[in-house]
This record gives sequence, C-alpha cells and structure tokens, in this order.
Amino acid sequence: MSLKQIGEFGFIRRIQADCLVRPEGVVKAIGDDAAVFRPEPDRLGLVTADLLVERVHFLRDRISGEELGHKSLAVNLSDIAAMGGTAREAIVSLAIPEDCPLAYLDGFYEGMKKLAGKYRVNILGGDTTGSKADLTINVTVIGSVPEAQLLLRSGARIGDIVCATGQLGDSRAGLQLLIDGVDTGEEPWSMLRRAHVRPQPHLDEGRMLAAAGGVTAAIDVSDGLSSDIGHIAEESGVGVRLLAEKIPVSDALKTFCTRFDRGDPAVWALTGGEDYCLLCTISPDAADKVCTAFAEAFGRPLHRIGEVVAPGIFEVVGRDGRAIPLEKTGWNHFTQSD
Repeated sequence: MSLKQIGEFGFIRRIQADCLVRPEGVVKAIGDDAAVFRPEPDRLGLVTADLLVERVHFLRDRISGEELGHKSLAVNLSDIAAMGGTAREAIVSLAIPEDCPLAYLDGFYEGMKKLAGKYRVNILGGDTTGSKADLTINVTVIGSVPEAQLLLRSGARIGDIVCATGQLGDSRAGLQLLIDGVDTGEEPWSMLRRAHVRPQPHLDEGRMLAAAGGVTAAIDVSDGLSSDIGHIAEESGVGVRLLAEKIPVSDALKTFCTRFDRGDPAVWALTGGEDYCLLCTISPDAADKVCTAFAEAFGRPLHRIGEVVAPGIFEVVGRDGRAIPLEKTGWNHFTQSD
C-alpha cells in the first residue's frame, strides 16, 4: 500500500491513533479545521516552530523514519526547555514527495509519538501536502511556564557563571560519520550517531533550573556553543570568557578526533551544533546551590565552563592559559555554503 493509494485523509486516519496522550484540557484534537484546547491559568504561553528540510537538515537515506520523527519533535521540545517551560501540544505539518514510502512515514510518526508520550505532549494535528522534490517537516510546539520562572537570553550579568547541562560536540561528529559513510554499527561510533539522529531534549533539566532560583539566562545548543553563548552575550549586553579545559566532551568524541586526525575535541564542541543540551548563566552566589541540586536530581554534573565578563570581551582560554578571540562559528542557515 502506498501514500497515493490511501490519500491525504486515509493518511490522517492512519496516524491519528495515540496522538492524544494527555486528554485533559483538550476539546478537539485531530479531525476538524482547528484543534481546540483550554490554556492553563496563571502561566505564560510558549510557542516555538522549526522547519526541517531534506538535504539541508537531514539526509533521508541515512536516517530512519523513526529517528527523524524523534528528532523533528526533539528540536522543538529543546526550545521549550531553554525557556524553563513545560511542553504541552504539538502541531505537525509535512510536505511529502512521491518517492517517500508509506512505511517511512509510519516510522516517522512512531518515533514522534514515543517521544511525545515520554513528555506527555499531545499531537493535535497539522497539515499534509505534496512536494515536488524533498521531504519538508514543520513542527510547532505550544508550552507554558510560570511567569516568575521564565528564562530568557537577556538576563546574564557580569560575574555570572556559564554552565552546560550536557556534553558538546557529539552530534557534529555523528553527522561527519554519516557524511563520510563510516559504519556506525559499533561503539563508540554508534553513540555519536545517536547523538545526531536521536537528540534528547533537556526539558526536565530546564524546569529544574528555572525553578531553582539564581539562573539568569538560558539557551539550547542548536547552532553550536560559540554561536549560542554569543546569543546570550549579545542579548544581555555582556561579554563571555570560556575555559577550553572545562568544556565537557565525551570519550567517544576524543576517540573520533584521535582516530580521524580531527584535532582538538574542544574545537568540535565549540563549533558544532545540534547537541540540544542547555547553556545557562547563574549568579555567583547561587551557583554552588544550583550545581549541587542539579547533580542530585540527574546524577551528573552541571558543567561550569566559563564566566560572564565585561562587554567587548568574547574569548576562550586554552589549556595553555592563553586567551584567544572566540569566533561565532556555529551553524547559520544564510551564511553556509555547499
């Protein structure tokens, strides 16, 4: 059976099951002209949207449908996490080329529904249409956050501690393995591949940081450490000094850099992207408390990787103690070349 045989409405019926995992507050989900739900009182609403375009954001022949569905939702959940919020509803729209098998689309929704179920996110509908060339995915996620706990990029202050909730650079290495056609069936390559195709949004971590007090700014690492910490610096009107030896990199990334002569793993962490952990700044008087609470909650450290400094300073201190300018060399859709 093909997508052409079952048609748009047959496809909608096919994917409709298990989209609603949290029915309270939902008046109407998939099946009408618009979804209907009751917003939560005494909270701020959050809305984020991401486009994923074949050959720009993913290579369909190197990622399974299930992995792509997971990732398509995860990148949006990560945005909600960066605001300290709770994800609630998702809207999914697809532009589907004729050569995309129905089984691939089944896998796509399977991966998305699994992740949505983990975080109690309802998939309320969306749209489907044809595409002349590539598979294009648009996901919008609606969330909420208590007003007093909203995290923005613009709250960092001089003296704050810069922290990261996870390891950096693995996703970029995983992408490079896929591009180079390296067999990723065994560790440590399979771990790097998973980091790229199946990122884990740090929603629980974001909520914990927002509620802890003392966290002044946050962002998710989508474009790369150097670019994303640069967004915080720009929006907050401050500078940043990072410490290369403190940037958390995995043993798998170290092995990758050694095996393929790729240089310093810290450079991959600085310039990569799509790690989807969180960067945050914490007031110095609250840093010990927040880091201790984080370790107790998640069984791993909140990595202290630098500090907020005076405007005009944007640098990384190498392992030799020498400070060099920090370049914003992460991903930018409109400055990349083929």
